[in-house]
Amino acid sequence: MKPIFVRGISNQLRLTLAVVLSIALMLTNTRLEPVRQSLSSLLSPLQYLANVPGMMMDWSAESLATRHMLEKQNKELLRQQLLMSERLQRFEHLRQENDRLRALLGSPIHMDARKMVAEVMEVASDPYHHYVVLNHGSNSGVFVGQPVVDAFGVVGQVIQVSKLTSRVLLVSDASHGLPVRITRNDVRLVANGTGVLDELELKHVAKSTDIRVGDLLVTSGLGKRFPEGYPVARVTAVIRDDGQSYARVMARPLAALDRIRYVLLIWPDDAKKLGNTTESDKTPATETDNKTEVKS
Repeated sequence: MKPIFVRGISNQLRLTLAVVLSIALMLTNTRLEPVRQSLSSLLSPLQYLANVPGMMMDWSAESLATRHMLEKQNKELLRQQLLMSERLQRFEHLRQENDRLRALLGSPIHMDARKMVAEVMEVASDPYHHYVVLNHGSNSGVFVGQPVVDAFGVVGQVIQVSKLTSRVLLVSDASHGLPVRITRNDVRLVANGTGVLDELELKHVAKSTDIRVGDLLVTSGLGKRFPEGYPVARVTAVIRDDGQSYARVMARPLAALDRIRYVLLIWPDDAKKLGNTTESDKTPATETDNKTEVKS
């Protein structure tokens, strides 16, 4: 005769098994990284397949666009092109002047060797992490630590690469820190993510630091990860509380992190110094078979 109440595994035994498994996973975390990369490469075709409906909807929307809408967009693009042409003419003068000043100071000129346009395939659904997945991977020469920007400013950096895709950690992620400087006075600071897409925080800023609302923050070039001079954020608040040791400084990212669709992958001149030897380091940019590649 079977008993009515069957006693299962005790709670103490379950807790012990959970603790043992947790410790085992913590110890083998670094050794599982190749397995994660292999699984990511295997799942890349599924990500492309999941992106097909969105691509078909975009194609349908473009096909159904009216003639009037296309003419309106064409006029707007022409207006923007004229404005950009005028800005480029002024920037060319500033670039030449900057080159002359650098030559007088004996400072080296940093130029990007290669750029590539990439499309966002997936956005992180985890509220505690901010990252996006791009449609280029190691086959295109993408490497871990590579800077990523959009039309307005710095987006983030590549943290994981598979054969066909790559994962980019956004500057707004709470674990991301970026060395920056104020263009007005060259004061160097570190911009940290807060976990909010439209907010960065500059920590450990002395109260006597000359920083104002509206100051533009650009990459300082320190850390040899991001090239110098790319816009990052603009200061939105400076709070100096007598009861605090440091001033509380907040900034708003210039990149459209909540609606990015296309981004730019850049290869700095010192990419080999980042500790990642990629295919792009071995092959000239002119031999890369990619239509979206732009040469500086």
